[in-house]
Amino acid sequence: VQLQACGGGLVQAGGSLRLSCAASGFTFSWYLMGWFRQAPGTERRFVAAIKWSGDTYYADSVKGRFAMSRDNAKNTVYLQMNSLKPEDTAVYSCAARRNAYDGRWYFQENEYVYWGQGTLVTVSS
Repeated sequence: VQLQACGGGLVQAGGSLRLSCAASGFTFSWYLMGWFRQAPGTERRFVAAIKWSGDTYYADSVKGRFAMSRDNAKNTVYLQMNSLKPEDTAVYSCAARRNAYDGRWYFQENEYVYWGQGTLVTVSS
């Protein structure tokens, strides 16, 4: 199993970045995909998640600014980040877990099984 995240970098406040996460080694359509982030000195926190159907869920801190999408043919998820703020600075990691039979969402780090290596996003003021 592999989750390969990329697209991080340095951007000024108000700018945009697009992260990608390519998945392999598991049946992509069976899995809920998530993005988490970890700022220096803090715990890793939920950012967004997406189901096979394309339904998405966002943390309040990014709602209206970030958009998560998935290309099921390419086994890839994306996180479009707009109107970036210095407080968005963090290492962003993608994660995966099996879809729930009841369609529920998952927000906790320990509820995800597979993790990528993370990509650093730095937003300067």
